[in-house]
Amino acid sequence: MNWKTMFKKSPKYKPKKSKLREWTDAIVFAVVASTIIRGLLFSAYAIPSGSMEGTLFAGDFLFVSKISYGPRMPITPVAIPFLESEVTKYNIKTYWDGIKLPYFRLPGLTEIKKGDVVVFNKPEEATPSYNRPIDARTNLIKRCQATAGDILSIINGQVFINGKAAPNAEKSQTSYLVTFNNGNFNQQVFDDLHIEVLRQVEQNIYEMIIPKDNLAIFSSYSTIKNIKPMVMQAGQYQPEVFPSNPKFKWNQDNFGPLVLPKKGYTIPLNDSTMILYKRAIELYENNKVEQNGTEYLLNGKKANNYTFKMNYFWMMGDNRHNSLDCRFWGYVPEDHIIGKAMITWLSIDSNGTFLNKIRWNRILKSIK
Repeated sequence: MNWKTMFKKSPKYKPKKSKLREWTDAIVFAVVASTIIRGLLFSAYAIPSGSMEGTLFAGDFLFVSKISYGPRMPITPVAIPFLESEVTKYNIKTYWDGIKLPYFRLPGLTEIKKGDVVVFNKPEEATPSYNRPIDARTNLIKRCQATAGDILSIINGQVFINGKAAPNAEKSQTSYLVTFNNGNFNQQVFDDLHIEVLRQVEQNIYEMIIPKDNLAIFSSYSTIKNIKPMVMQAGQYQPEVFPSNPKFKWNQDNFGPLVLPKKGYTIPLNDSTMILYKRAIELYENNKVEQNGTEYLLNGKKANNYTFKMNYFWMMGDNRHNSLDCRFWGYVPEDHIIGKAMITWLSIDSNGTFLNKIRWNRILKSIK
């Protein structure tokens, strides 16, 4: 027996991997490890709009903790990792919905609390015309104002939970009607004070979003005649506001009261509850509701009431008059929850110059 034969039979002998094989193994390991981390522990999220302006800025990049509320298992498991559900202007899907798994969530470290900044899938896209699985729907970020079982009201722009005024975010914003002494104003002042002009109401009168910290400074300018908060009056019907029915004359500043559904919560089936909860019963909890005269049929059987299977939450942007949120498409079901926003790891100002493109004061800043 020669030495070559001996080494071939030896259990300790292993052929050396080629460079290509080593690189392939490393890439496969990195993809698998990062997919597990991204799926179970945390993911990155970029702020695309100004709905949380003041607290978060367009161009902020966040770490989102999935383990806080419990990692949601993939509903469409066959997908290209690290990509949005649709890419390019042609809306090419990066997932295959031929396989859909039932909703399941692992235990988390905590429950969703009022005041948490939460990332979730957009409930509006549950409408059949969108034809999108839950985990392929657009990601949104808002602040939780009410949790399951709470009674929510908005009175003159102030949120009330169970009859008590809810704390406003430290950097929350809203809009004001600003009257100028003349039609001239300095755009640089708006840029320096982070003021956004929404629209011109009439000559010399504009609706503007003004950060609270800068309101006094802006009011002191001689060109300003008057500033007052922009608030829609109670009873003024705003058709685009949930539930988009004139029986409930609600608007973005005066809304409710509305009970947030809770798992095990039972409601009677009548004209009013159907306006407020039919979407949840049918689209989120997969039932069919029909009306036969004064009676209701639930999945083909006569029913007098309905008991919810999930918890629901109320999310709103801190930039109250520049945010599409639950006021416009209703409550967020628990199976749409992705995770809790924890920290800003990078922030890029798209309007900044080359030297101040990065907002250094926001790097590794915790989110409150």
